Amino acid sequence: MSTVPHILLEEIGAPYQLVFVNLSGGAHKRPDYLRLNPNGLIPVLVQDDLVIYESAAICLHLIDTHPTCNLAPVVGSSERALFYQRLMWFACTLQPALSMYLHPNKSTNEPAMFPELRVRAEEKVNTLFELLDATLEGSGGPWLTGNTYSAADAYAFTLCRWSRGMARPGASWPHIGPYLHRILARPAVQRALQQEHLAEPWI
Repeated sequence: MSTVPHILLEEIGAPYQLVFVNLSGGAHKRPDYLRLNPNGLIPVLVQDDLVIYESAAICLHLIDTHPTCNLAPVVGSSERALFYQRLMWFACTLQPALSMYLHPNKSTNEPAMFPELRVRAEEKVNTLFELLDATLEGSGGPWLTGNTYSAADAYAFTLCRWSRGMARPGASWPHIGPYLHRILARPAVQRALQQEHLAEPWI
């Protein structure tokens, strides 16, 4: 999930250094990386003496330290509460379902079980996309929080990208599809995708 905080850094315009981790080479399981994130996962944000992992936590930290960038509604507002709800829904509900579809080997060592796990995961993702599509329909604006783009939109975009190989990808839904194209039109999003050397089509 490194793409989400990467997009936010580009939106913010803060200076940063992007460090690629060779996952296929096992760099994320080596002692020097595990000292940063004992879970052996990406991303990790290192800021002076502060080390943060978990994408949603990094996003919230970037929002808090750059309040003038308006990547979340005002603290204490009902819109802010809904923003938290949506961000956590992506991290705790949609992301695990998509991860199960993409990486069934993380749940079983039996390859014969992979197809069944993918079928069940895809059913779950479709149900969740129905909810997301309905949320967008009733948002009252082009973004999840209405008229203001937020970190939740960057999170939604990144997860919906993961579905592009599914029988019914996120981009095929009536409200999600145009929404993803609106996000993709943002220069910060395009810069982040290009810097990560992600192959097109992006959605």
